Amino acid sequence: MFLRRKNKKARGVGHSYWHLCETVRTARGPRQRVVASLGKLDEAEVAGLRGGWDDLTALLRGEAPARSPAARTAELPGLESAPSSGSASTPPAVASTPAVQWERAEVSGLRVERTRDFGESYLGLALWHRLKLDELLAGLLPAGRESVAWSHVAALLTVARFCAQRSELGVAEHWYDTTALDDLLGVDTGLVNDARLYRALDQLGAHKDALCAHLMTRYREWFGVRFEFLLYDVTSTYFEGQAEGNPQAQRGYSRDQRSGNKQVCLGLVCTPEGLPLSFETFAGNRADVTTVEEIVASMETKYGVAERIWVMDRGMVSEANIAFLRERRARYLVGTPKSWLRHHEAKLLEKSDWQEAQAGLEVRFVAHEGGPPGEKYVLCRSAARAEKERAMLQRQSEGVTAALGKIAAWLRRTPQTDQEAVGRRIGRALGQFPAAAAIIQATVQRDATGCAVDLQIASAVDAGQKAHRQKGAYLLRTNCEETDPAQLWRWYIQLTQAEAAFRTAKSDLGLRPVFHHKQDRVQAHLLVCFLALAMWRSLEQWMRAKGLGTCARQLVQQLAGVKSVDVLLPVLRSGARTELRLRVVATPEPATAQLLAHLGLRLPKGPRLIANAVPKITPESAQTLAPQH
Repeated sequence: MFLRRKNKKARGVGHSYWHLCETVRTARGPRQRVVASLGKLDEAEVAGLRGGWDDLTALLRGEAPARSPAARTAELPGLESAPSSGSASTPPAVASTPAVQWERAEVSGLRVERTRDFGESYLGLALWHRLKLDELLAGLLPAGRESVAWSHVAALLTVARFCAQRSELGVAEHWYDTTALDDLLGVDTGLVNDARLYRALDQLGAHKDALCAHLMTRYREWFGVRFEFLLYDVTSTYFEGQAEGNPQAQRGYSRDQRSGNKQVCLGLVCTPEGLPLSFETFAGNRADVTTVEEIVASMETKYGVAERIWVMDRGMVSEANIAFLRERRARYLVGTPKSWLRHHEAKLLEKSDWQEAQAGLEVRFVAHEGGPPGEKYVLCRSAARAEKERAMLQRQSEGVTAALGKIAAWLRRTPQTDQEAVGRRIGRALGQFPAAAAIIQATVQRDATGCAVDLQIASAVDAGQKAHRQKGAYLLRTNCEETDPAQLWRWYIQLTQAEAAFRTAKSDLGLRPVFHHKQDRVQAHLLVCFLALAMWRSLEQWMRAKGLGTCARQLVQQLAGVKSVDVLLPVLRSGARTELRLRVVATPEPATAQLLAHLGLRLPKGPRLIANAVPKITPESAQTLAPQH
């Protein structure tokens, strides 16, 4: 489910609302429908969105802010606005309270400077505190001789990655100065440089296991997550440069279509909700199937041996891996190769004994010869997926037929004596459409002299019928004791959460490319990406708990519109003209305020006095600001 903003105009007045929507499959294709409307905020809810700057830590942690005497004094009647008339030296009766200071200002000289991004980094830092990573790293990275605590720099690196900053150099030279993180973290802009960020990566990388264990604990406390199921999948990310100092940087199968770049493979373990638990880095030319034993042993070493259910797709499965899991008494639910379906083609055509797992998808248990004792096999067929795969195969068939038709016309027009040239051209045509190559046959016709003069194109009937029957079908194998095949399918389909986590890391968090070349630095970089992914997926669970769906992208984009500005206000003190610099967080627009209210996330309230400018004493400025009688 996701959020959609609805703008409405009534009697010349514009209103913004949020609808919670979901995508559903219908007979006419995917459609979106409104599940609920979040409604409109009242004034009390809007007022509750903000808290004082002194309570910043409490705001980030979601705690009730402490009410200071100064804050209570500022709410007394008569202190909300300045006097409308009279001498500047005659404030209201309650103005003698030390918490209130009156100044006579030159409104015509008011200006605004240094507009900076606030909302997105504030949200990231709030998630950092809600996950209690600040407390953990304060203990893991105790203060030493450094001028900035390493725990603060680690927060800066992770929030920057949460905001999709792709390099530490870009963070230090440009991005940090454009955000309000110097206020939120208390780290001056001049203290942030690339060398400090790189050294912080080195400090952080040594505590990977402690961070992963802490996240598991925090998931359980915050969301009540259980760890009975573990999803495992592998992706890759590529390097810019040769990365000669990293033995894991190798060329291999690239999911990013960057086969010319060196890469590393990243194995991710996550919960069915998509919350990341742990990761391991492998060489870029490592086959997925060879990583299973290592990742299972690593998880059991760190978190103990338990009868968890490992869910993996068929790319991770081999008989050796299955035997390894069975030896460790681990439960598994895995996909099987497409070739296994040929043993169950007759079952696919039967109309009885099928159980509907969801709309358009049916499942049933089947017997499979040669399997280990205690294994169950679930045959699944999806009408919608079958229709889609058949349409894809049809397009490929039409494409390869058209390409071969051009070759046939070429041969009829210009007979060829070079048989190798003809074969290469046919091979290229078939290679462009691999799915159709198995069912399309191309036979070269030759004349009496052996020249290629034509091309006969035919469809293999048996292969085509076999491909038609197997479309939209899956075969799962498991040693779980579950007796409902529909439940087993629902467990398996949760693998989409692992795939979604990879998409988030690459698209929203800037996982790729990697600019570091040292192996330890690359590991630390991936750890920061892992922490940012944990924050992003935690945000989605937070949204789900508050009835805001599970698509965090819209929320992050909306909060990115909240800015921090410096208001420079000319005032007169003892005949001298000075400037007050007040830092203010802009009031969010109503649509953004709705989201903040539903999350219970509050922003700092009121101005924050930063500094006074150097006094400028001139007769003109003194005359301008002098009391008028």
